[in-house]
Amino acid sequence: MTSSVEQLFEHDGAVRLVGARRRVEAPSAVAVLLPGSGPIDRDGDARGLGLGIQRQLAQGLAERGIESVRWDKRGVGASEGEFLATGFDDLLDDALGIVDEQLGGKLPVIVIGHSEGAFVAARVAARRPAVAGVVMLSGSARSGLEVLRWQSRAVAADVPGIVRGLLRLLRTDVEQQTEKNRQRLLRTTGDVERIGGARVNARWFREFMAYDPRADVDAFDGPLLAITGTLDLQSPPEDLDVIRSRAGGSTHTVALDGVSHILRAQSRPTLRTYRADARRPIDERVVALIAAWWNEVSEAAPR
Repeated sequence: MTSSVEQLFEHDGAVRLVGARRRVEAPSAVAVLLPGSGPIDRDGDARGLGLGIQRQLAQGLAERGIESVRWDKRGVGASEGEFLATGFDDLLDDALGIVDEQLGGKLPVIVIGHSEGAFVAARVAARRPAVAGVVMLSGSARSGLEVLRWQSRAVAADVPGIVRGLLRLLRTDVEQQTEKNRQRLLRTTGDVERIGGARVNARWFREFMAYDPRADVDAFDGPLLAITGTLDLQSPPEDLDVIRSRAGGSTHTVALDGVSHILRAQSRPTLRTYRADARRPIDERVVALIAAWWNEVSEAAPR
């Protein structure tokens, strides 16, 4: 097991981003860790739900000789900016700036994204072919709008039977209502809008719904690893088949049995246990698969 130390990480781009770099002795690569959606800090935590995905990835990768950088999103934690006014394209700009910094160093750069971060990782890879590899965790191979529609159907099936009965009694179609909200968001023009009485990051939604990662996944000619849990209710596990057939370089996909969108083991697919699930670590196979894949990629690379 490799020892590591965590240091302050700062990046001055359009806004100042603050996070952490985990350093190790004799590293084989540096991983740029991209989190899921929402106001997520460098550890992968949001207020009220501490998933800790990026913190655990950083620790697990360090134990296997891989350094990493991660940061608080705009308007979160110590980073500057306003979260609600941040667009999906802004997240790409932030990631590109940090990847460029790392490409200027001596280590191979791996981009590892979870959920929303997997979308951003695909965008980065197509624009920075010099990265040594890309990992998509709980990612998708369809547009953001199609993903949100798939989520609505999957989550509707997770609603308790008594609630479904009440909704039918009240003649309430949840999927229809969420589609109306999506269409309202697509018609907005501002960065932040009110939908259903709440302030919403409308520009992020418009840009996310318009983006389809398939062209970028095809355009990247380097090694790609995609891992999705078989119990994922937020990213379609069947999209692994689309990623596997991409036109670019070597691809390895894994449908991780009994694992949810938040990379925890589950006995059945449900969102209702997320808070309890978050108290357990991410499935140990995730980091092991990434490390084994990187070892294979680095050994095959020309010297």
